[in-house]
Amino acid sequence: MTSQRVRTLGRRLPALTAVGLPWALLLLWLLWAGLAWWSAPREVPVDELDRDLAAGRVITFQRTDGWNDDALWGDAPEPRYGADQGGVVAWTLPNGQVRYTYDGGPQGWSDPGPSARDARLTATAQVWRADGAPAHRVSDAAVLTAMAIGLIWLFVLVNGRPPRVGTRWYWFWVGLLPFGVGVLAWVYRERWRPAPERAARHSGWWGLCVLILGAIGLSVLVAGLRALLGGTVVPG
Repeated sequence: MTSQRVRTLGRRLPALTAVGLPWALLLLWLLWAGLAWWSAPREVPVDELDRDLAAGRVITFQRTDGWNDDALWGDAPEPRYGADQGGVVAWTLPNGQVRYTYDGGPQGWSDPGPSARDARLTATAQVWRADGAPAHRVSDAAVLTAMAIGLIWLFVLVNGRPPRVGTRWYWFWVGLLPFGVGVLAWVYRERWRPAPERAARHSGWWGLCVLILGAIGLSVLVAGLRALLGGTVVPG
């Protein structure tokens, strides 16, 4: 009886995977999107930093001159370390969010405001990436979720049935589009609404073109939405 059940499960597994995989990837993507949006850096006026300091809401901080945006879409932005003379202060809050502002400069500059502010930050907050900070836990959870999405998608792309719309190389490049848009496109075109068999599928070179043009288009779209809706709704 047990061996028969195993054989039955083995026959049904491809069908179960075909149905469950798209939903699993979609749910993981929604989880990632929520975590990434919540923990994304938000630019605020310098007065917000002073208010957060006065209320004791600054958990960790880092002075920097900007952010490192890694090439992979699931990586979280991090302050550029070793840039302690920059005019940007980034800090985290107890609710798991990240804020940053331009305050003019660090300790040692001629402006006494930033110097006094640095002293307050050092006295009341921990250094960036201190253990247990809520914002870093949320950010790390977003990165791990994105890694899970990428690994599952890549495993199925390489080992699953041949794609219909484009070659595996085509989908590899498209899958690198920002925000996981390419992975969602693969789920829709190859799993939910599979296209009919094509005599000539899209090549890897076409996928690379889609990646370049799509990344530019998404950057312009996000910048426009941020200008329209504000940095609180569209952080970055």
